[in-house]
Amino acid sequence: MHYLLFYQVSPDYLQRRQEFRDAHLTLAWEAHEKGELLLGGALTDPVDTAVLLFNCESPEIIKQFVQADPYVQNGLVTSWTIREWKTVVGKEAASPIKPVI
Repeated sequence: MHYLLFYQVSPDYLQRRQEFRDAHLTLAWEAHEKGELLLGGALTDPVDTAVLLFNCESPEIIKQFVQADPYVQNGLVTSWTIREWKTVVGKEAASPIKPVI
């Protein structure tokens, strides 16, 4: 199943992230190497949200990621939300649906 993790980041996120960035990226790349995190990054203009795409069986895996994330632990993330994303188009779609012709 695909899930989107949305992070709302603090107004001083860009100024403070450098201190925690290596630890955050280490966590993210470890999740990627396990096949759980497919993509992640911040939205730009404005930088107020980050989005991470997970491929896992349960949102519990994502909750564990959030709890371990230095950005969350140190207040750079002010709130977060997990949403199930029913993907239907593309090679990696969790529930592919082709047109009936």
